[in-house]
This record gives sequence, structure tokens and C-alpha cells, in this order.
Amino acid sequence: MGLRGIGLLLQCYLMLATAMYFDLGEQEEKCIIEEIPEDTLVTGYFLLEPWDLKRFSHSPHFGITVTVKDPNHEVQMSKRYGKFGKFTFTAHASGQHYFCFHTNSTRFAVFAGDRLKLHLDIQMGEHFTDPHAEKTKDSMAALENSLRHLINQMMYITKQQEYQREKEEVFRQISEDTNSKVLWWAVVQTLILLLVGFWQMKRLKDFFIAKKLV
Repeated sequence: MGLRGIGLLLQCYLMLATAMYFDLGEQEEKCIIEEIPEDTLVTGYFLLEPWDLKRFSHSPHFGITVTVKDPNHEVQMSKRYGKFGKFTFTAHASGQHYFCFHTNSTRFAVFAGDRLKLHLDIQMGEHFTDPHAEKTKDSMAALENSLRHLINQMMYITKQQEYQREKEEVFRQISEDTNSKVLWWAVVQTLILLLVGFWQMKRLKDFFIAKKLV
């Protein structure tokens, strides 16, 4: 591996230092679920490697396929990558999005029976500042770039708040419908108990009359 490749690999390690990770088997697929608001930019960084780094293989067959499905389970993106990479997309609808990762490794890429470790970092609404504007001597350009970055962050926060309000409204409606059904079920139970009690009293009275006890 050249110096450029090593540098890129180290960069991925630094980006994924605080990211989650989980293990995958040979030709295995695992999915995670993320709540994403509509029109939100999503960026994902990943790194796939064997648990035993001493047995690390540089085979071109060693890689992963990333598939993203929207809340309607429709495929929004599906692409095959190598051992590490980056994927981006914009959510078309609010709700649960499914991120599925399928290893395309074979026993020629890793030793049979080895488990693979997938480092994953998913960032939502990230808008990076322009590094060239940061280094320029024109302070107005740097200030404009910073303001643009703040506006993008505010727009992302606003989308998150709107999405949470929508979920709260749906939850409130479900709670009201459930409470209404519980109330009517209690009324129906009470009426049934009263009718059964009245019927039992009438049957008991008819029995006493038939036996001439009253």
C-alpha cells in the first residue's frame, strides 16, 4: 500500500475513532435504523477490517455493499464499496431509514470463519466550512463562509424540531384514540355487567315464584 493509501486509511481511523462498530460474518448482512427528517443531508463513513489485523488481506474482493431504504422500504441508494469509503444522500421523506451492510468478502479475501469488524459513523445535516475561505486574507469572505455555515446548521435544527413536532402530534393522536377506545370499552363492560345482573335477578325471581317460595 502506498503512502497515499496509508494516509487515507489513517484519516478514516481518526474520523471513526468515536463511531460505533459491529461485527459481520462472511456474506452476512446487517441493518440499523435511523430517524431522519425530510430533506436532510446524510453522510456516512465506514471502515471494514478483520478482527485479527495480522491476517489483514488486501484482496480486491474484500469489501461491502451499502443499501439505504426509506420509510416505505424503497431503495434510495445501493452501491458497492471497498474496505473503506464514504456515502452521502438526501432523505426524501421523514421517518425511519434503514442502513443495510452486506459483506462481499469470500474465503479468498479473509480466512474462513473470521468475523469482520465494521466501523460506522453516520452524520446528519453536516455542512463543512470551506478551508480555502478560512485561509484567505479577506476577512469578509471568511465571515460570509461562517455565516453560511451557521445558517445551514440553523436550518438543520429547524428541520429536527419540525420532525419532532410531527412525531409528537402523531403520538398525541394515537394516545387520544386509545383513551377514547378504553373509555367506550369500560362503558360497554358496565352495561354488560348490568344486563347480566338484571337477567340473573329476573331468573332468580322466576325460580322463587315457580317454587311458590314468594
